[in-house]
Amino acid sequence: MGTTSQYSRRLRVDDGCIMIAIQNDDIDIGSLIQGAKNRSTGAIVVFDGIVRDDDICEMELEAYEEVALPELEKIAWEATEQFNLLHVDIVHRVGLLAVGENILVIVVGAGHREEAYRGSRFIIEAIKAGVPIWKKELTKNGGRWVPGEHGHGSGHYRDSS
Repeated sequence: MGTTSQYSRRLRVDDGCIMIAIQNDDIDIGSLIQGAKNRSTGAIVVFDGIVRDDDICEMELEAYEEVALPELEKIAWEATEQFNLLHVDIVHRVGLLAVGENILVIVVGAGHREEAYRGSRFIIEAIKAGVPIWKKELTKNGGRWVPGEHGHGSGHYRDSS
């Protein structure tokens, strides 16, 4: 599978930006929200995926970064173009996480709430459908890899609305 090195890339988009990261460290959501604000921003939507207690002790996440990072970048660009987004941050964690820890944070800024909501939904669905990031749920009795919904780069989620 992949590595657990830290990676981050920030790309300028007009007066906003796109930032993609795969990292071991926790995510400073407040800082991401502040960074998404500019004079044209009328709405910010935050998605925070969290390790939930499904009778597990911890969760281990692995990413095939050489494929995952370009896929995340492509998803961010697609969403930006399709929904007129001003700002997109996608930060996915890897490594061993405890119940209650952040797994994935998506921060989307747009001129209007509908664009921000739809853009955020598009991004999470596309990540689930096509980005090679795997999770293993660790229990008292061992562990189990969670089957994914993705085809690993075989296509992106398309918004049907």
